[in-house]
Amino acid sequence: MTDVRFVAIGDSFTEGVGDELPDGRVRGWADLTAQGWADALGRPIQYANLAIRGKLVWPIVEQQLEPALALKPTHLSFNGGGNDMLRPRTSIGHIADAFSRVLRRCDEEGVTLVLLSGANPSAQLPMSRLIQRRGDLMSAAVVQRIADRPDVIRALNWPDAELSDPSYWSEDRLHMNSRGHHRVAARVLEALSQRVPEGWWSMPALPDAVRLAQGEYVREHLGPWVRRRLTGTSSGDGREPKFGGAWTEIAPR
Repeated sequence: MTDVRFVAIGDSFTEGVGDELPDGRVRGWADLTAQGWADALGRPIQYANLAIRGKLVWPIVEQQLEPALALKPTHLSFNGGGNDMLRPRTSIGHIADAFSRVLRRCDEEGVTLVLLSGANPSAQLPMSRLIQRRGDLMSAAVVQRIADRPDVIRALNWPDAELSDPSYWSEDRLHMNSRGHHRVAARVLEALSQRVPEGWWSMPALPDAVRLAQGEYVREHLGPWVRRRLTGTSSGDGREPKFGGAWTEIAPR
């Protein structure tokens, strides 16, 4: 029986931003998947998460992929491009090339690729039509790159209309809340042919799923995001991965 060694790379989606625990740490779908996987198997798995918020897709590949592969995983999950998509001059083909690079390196190292797309936040954001169109194009371009690869495990969240409902999103409207992250984890576990814990597909709506007034939203979330774009800074500057560099054992509960 092969031991599972699962490493996740990506941006805030994979880091778990939006699913904050009472002690201030973020959890997110990848942590939930690791725990759910160990529970389903009834034995420990090894887990690492190198994702850092704010990263564009090519910095994810250039900074996280080789350290992740150096751990000798059995499975590597990858998602990226959400931050690129919000920059109108970014080439969709250039984003898709990053996915092709990750697939090639996983093939070379004999690692099973778990490919995710992020959920669609466009309905609740400014420039929603532009974001929807670019997200559709990016999703189609990535899926085309793996069209002849049934061995790639797919957990595609962009087409999930249910996940676009505001009750799955935190008040910044860019990151899913705990309810959203549990639904994504359910999709990943299902794609891995593992048992999904009861209720993960649609947890009760959270009391924090309350929309800020437009003025509050602009002041507290949109304004700081725009300032980071103008100054070339990132919310992930100076951050270290939460489970990076070595394996963390996740035991079944």
